[in-house]
Amino acid sequence: MNLKDKNLLKMSLDSDSKFLEDYWLRYKKILFESRDDNLILKLRDDIRNTCDKGGKLIFVGNGASASLASHAATDFTKQAKVRAIAFNDHNLITALSNDYGYDQWVVKALDFYSSKYDRAIFISVSGNSPNLINGLKYAKSQFIDNASLTGSSSDNFLKSNSDCSLWVNSKAYNIVESIHTIWLTLIIDLLVGHPEYSVS
Repeated sequence: MNLKDKNLLKMSLDSDSKFLEDYWLRYKKILFESRDDNLILKLRDDIRNTCDKGGKLIFVGNGASASLASHAATDFTKQAKVRAIAFNDHNLITALSNDYGYDQWVVKALDFYSSKYDRAIFISVSGNSPNLINGLKYAKSQFIDNASLTGSSSDNFLKSNSDCSLWVNSKAYNIVESIHTIWLTLIIDLLVGHPEYSVS
């Protein structure tokens, strides 16, 4: 390897090291230094209250947050014994979007599937997705308990208007989505009472 190539390799390694250091520092700052255990426990207690009243959890999100909604619904039901569903079936979304408009499909899904004692949980990095905003407005108009997990701006709509809001102070989509996952699975483990347990 000639001197030029060695210098380029060193620059690349230095750049990677700086990127990684910055990335881990972001996680440390957001996940550990800025955590709000009281809000996490409040959402845990709210979910427990929903379960005690005979209600179910309804998770909804877009994109990767829809995947997290499915993950959360499955594990709350299976591990924590809290009934939960997620609105992420392609047939449901496309049918309701086609008939009522994409901005209204969450409203119609809540209209069809929600009950009096349910809790709708909206997951969104931006907190400003029109279909979720309309869904939250509908939930509140029907006195359906609700919560949100968001990131980005501190004055995003879901954070400012939901009954209980867990907010990640970051605009980095992958980091926000990963922390949302940690928070939801932490609440499941809090409900179970242990971080290690059989899943069968």
